[in-house]
Amino acid sequence: MEALKGVRILDMTHVQAGPTCSQLLAWLGADVIKFENPQGDATRGQLRDIANADSLYFTMLNCNKRSITVNMKTAEGKQVFVDLLKKCDIIMENFGPGVLDRFGFPWDKIREVNPKIVMGSIKGFGSSGPYADFKAYENVAQAMGGAMSTTGVPDGAPFVTGAQIGDSGTGLHLAIGLLAALRQAERTGKGQYVEVAMMDGVMNLCRVKFRDHQRLQRGDLPEYSVPTYKGMGEVPRAGNDSGGGQLGNAIHCKPHGANDWLYVVVQEAVWEDLAKRMGPEVAMPDMASDPRFAKIAERRKNQNLMWTLINKFAEKYTKRELMAILNPLDVPCGPIMSTEDLANDEHVRGRDMWVELDHPSRGKWFNVGMPIKLSDSPAAIKRSPLLGEHTDEILREVLGYDDARMKNLRGAGAFSVAPKKAA
Repeated sequence: MEALKGVRILDMTHVQAGPTCSQLLAWLGADVIKFENPQGDATRGQLRDIANADSLYFTMLNCNKRSITVNMKTAEGKQVFVDLLKKCDIIMENFGPGVLDRFGFPWDKIREVNPKIVMGSIKGFGSSGPYADFKAYENVAQAMGGAMSTTGVPDGAPFVTGAQIGDSGTGLHLAIGLLAALRQAERTGKGQYVEVAMMDGVMNLCRVKFRDHQRLQRGDLPEYSVPTYKGMGEVPRAGNDSGGGQLGNAIHCKPHGANDWLYVVVQEAVWEDLAKRMGPEVAMPDMASDPRFAKIAERRKNQNLMWTLINKFAEKYTKRELMAILNPLDVPCGPIMSTEDLANDEHVRGRDMWVELDHPSRGKWFNVGMPIKLSDSPAAIKRSPLLGEHTDEILREVLGYDDARMKNLRGAGAFSVAPKKAA
């Protein structure tokens, strides 16, 4: 049995943040009804790589869902929306501020229609505060949530991260909130409004940097390779420093291409064995007992020299060869994996994290798999829906509409764009 079987979600979200959340819940077994306007989710055509086919942007975020198209600008379309509200446990939206209100469905109206429904809402900056009406975007959320100021090299420009922590990260936060609110609704019979702001989600993912921000009030940060001092205020950018209690950094390996790097963490417990293995090859046979490195406090002070020596050691090894040397020594390490590496990695394939699917208009394609593994209800990943593919199915199965009613609604423009009037 699927973990969320019997849970029905009315998904009005679009682009990335909301669909990330609803796809995860669909993989867990929820019946996710993707409620689209007649033009469809904007990402169906965004960055399209195959003519007249849904883009990878859309297909990779909307698996396991059913699509219904409804024209909310018609009275008939609004009635379909109301009928669906009565049949769903959760409604999700990530519109700009006030969009649902303008359609005549603020939260108070939605909970009046279905007192038990849980409403999930993603906003750039939330529904309160001076930033509430600002427009947000993945990189804007990273900038304003603290991630960019702490990512990059010292004295260089701030960088965004390749991981979509603003969009997808917010979607994951919302999934947790929705499941918690759903559990409460099952106990109390009363739904609630669940809001996650992208800026807030990024801040939560940056909590280690806020730890360091407060440590700077009392002293420097000895694990950082860049200078820090008491009262410094803002946490600096520190390249590939681990940012933790143990020293870590990326080591360049042969043949020294863009991704020929191994990330290495030098723990206190492994230093002696590591130094004994490296020392003879970097002309430092007594490296393990060298007072500049013998204790972690000294390694922190002299870490730039330590990393220079480790890079010297790595020059004649590939990242996989170096990994094979360090793993038996229990040194935590991992190669920098490119998208090409991951798409062809046996570990990734073996864990169903790169899954091949078939789509009627684009053919074979791959999606990132379900990262949460449930022993008794593993996810079965299915392709994304075509625009409006399940409209009739949902109207019949969920709402119990008969053919005559569906025909009348269709004639009234409830599911399509109204034809333009002649000039």
